[in-house]
Amino acid sequence: MSNEIATGPVFDLTPRTLGEAMEFAHMLADSTIVPKDFMGKPGNVLVAIQWGMEIGLKPMQAMQNIAVINGRPSIWGDAALALVKASPHYEDVIETYEGTGDKKKAVCIAKRKGRTDVVSEFSVEDAKTAGLYKKSGPWTQYPDRMLQMRARSFALRDQFPDVLKGLSIAEEAMDIHKERDMGRADVAQRQTAAIGNDGASPALLEQANAAAEQGVAAYQQFFQNTSKENRKALAGEHDALKRKAQAADAARTVENKPAAQQQEVADVDFVAAMDEAEAKQQAGDGDYVPE
Repeated sequence: MSNEIATGPVFDLTPRTLGEAMEFAHMLADSTIVPKDFMGKPGNVLVAIQWGMEIGLKPMQAMQNIAVINGRPSIWGDAALALVKASPHYEDVIETYEGTGDKKKAVCIAKRKGRTDVVSEFSVEDAKTAGLYKKSGPWTQYPDRMLQMRARSFALRDQFPDVLKGLSIAEEAMDIHKERDMGRADVAQRQTAAIGNDGASPALLEQANAAAEQGVAAYQQFFQNTSKENRKALAGEHDALKRKAQAADAARTVENKPAAQQQEVADVDFVAAMDEAEAKQQAGDGDYVPE
């Protein structure tokens, strides 16, 4: 007679194909033995099953230990601790409480073979700063437990990221504000009418261009008569406007050639004066006004 223990076939619900997974997800979503967040939501069920397989949980274990919070999968703190303890790299996890009042804190020390210990703390003062303490729900009913879960979350995620595969801890994820659709953003239009360090307004540029198109003399008059602020605003366009004014004069047919030559000399003098004034302004020697 053999002393071997007889074993029977093990029934396994783990899906082997995408079709099986989708069928299984619909079946679970239609049942009443899954958490309410999965009822009628086969998509969430499928995500939970897949994440469970990633971290080593069977489908039914995943349904009970993975929560979809704010559209993201998370794992409950006790399940995270179980996975860490099952890891060959696990050495120990020590959880304690210290202090009283606002200084009371939960401490979690996560030990991993061959690694430096990770020590995480979360205090009542931390919870108040984060706006969590006395918050309606578990923070009011089980404040010590929530302090413990926060400290555990930080320690396990820092020490065993390869085991948890980046999953957040559900007790922590529940306290993150849900993302809200703020609607379409209104594009803020730049205040183009104001003149300052951002450059000239469209209206000012239009006036300057119109003067430059009439030639150097017209641009000279415009430039001298406009305000100090406008001259500073036009600094970035000044060279182009001077060239435009010179080009306008060069292209103009002048019947009185001697007069034209005389005007050309005056124009050159004005442009030179503007260049000199511009250099003085950049050096901080005075206002940007040609002689």
